[in-house]
Amino acid sequence: QLPEQQKMSESPLSHFRGVYLPPALPPLNKTLVKGGKWKDVDRAQEKRRSFLHDFCKKYNSRKKLQTHLVHLVSRIYVEDRHKVLYCEVPKAGCSNWKRVLMVLNGLAASAHNISHDDVHYGKHLRKLDSYDLKGIYTRLNTYTKIIFVRDPMERLVSAFRDKFEHPNSYYHPVFGKAIIKKYRHNANEEALKTGSGVKFKEFIQYLLDSHRPVGMDIHWEQVSKLCYPCLINYDFIGKFETLEEDTSYFLQLVGAPAELKFPKFKDRHSSDERTSAEVVRQYLKELSKEERQLTYDFYHLDYLMFNYTSP
Repeated sequence: QLPEQQKMSESPLSHFRGVYLPPALPPLNKTLVKGGKWKDVDRAQEKRRSFLHDFCKKYNSRKKLQTHLVHLVSRIYVEDRHKVLYCEVPKAGCSNWKRVLMVLNGLAASAHNISHDDVHYGKHLRKLDSYDLKGIYTRLNTYTKIIFVRDPMERLVSAFRDKFEHPNSYYHPVFGKAIIKKYRHNANEEALKTGSGVKFKEFIQYLLDSHRPVGMDIHWEQVSKLCYPCLINYDFIGKFETLEEDTSYFLQLVGAPAELKFPKFKDRHSSDERTSAEVVRQYLKELSKEERQLTYDFYHLDYLMFNYTSP
């Protein structure tokens, strides 16, 4: 908690140095929740919140925050009407969450009529890093901050299937070509030219390579690096595995219109089987025991923070 004067005098790119986090866990404001049917969801929510808080206290006990505040909030979307901050975790329901934010913000009448391109490329929603320092501080301190997470292996396999098993004008030429060139011996000319047909094992080799031929991508970046859950005190932790009840409860918490429901449809490749634990098992069979362990290690923090069972 910096003095008011100091807060105002710092430039947006200054370091938010020497602050010990996380602060005390604030209680969730439940004044708008009606009826007693939310008891179980609420209990699960409180368990997740205190679990993450306790983990961060241990993990962060001697660490000081040395990160640019602007970078810290670069994945957070702002909904000013209902005072919501949503940190985007790709492959954990984020397209439909952005649709919901657009409806809450009065930008659309229904979440069901918003196209994929409009959600991701329409620039309808502001991100927190687009505000000045005072605007960032005020919203972080007064808005309800929400994050939705997913089992890390399921999220990883879902990202691979989406980006590499379907035609894609960005991921194939940018990531696919580089991955095939570096990790496929005797790759044919067609594969090298198009970048299509990346195998899961090759993708994992790229992921685990400290000298990756191309950088990381938000679709498989760790949640700990996308949303900084030990530095930003999230008020609500939703899980993809309990998406419907978590979302319904959250919309009550923030006083959303009663008719607003979270869309159930699969955003893309709707005919594909959803990425489940069984689907993940099939993909992991392609890896050696060591590769499986290293992949788990890569997402180790995400497993710990959100109390997921190691595969």
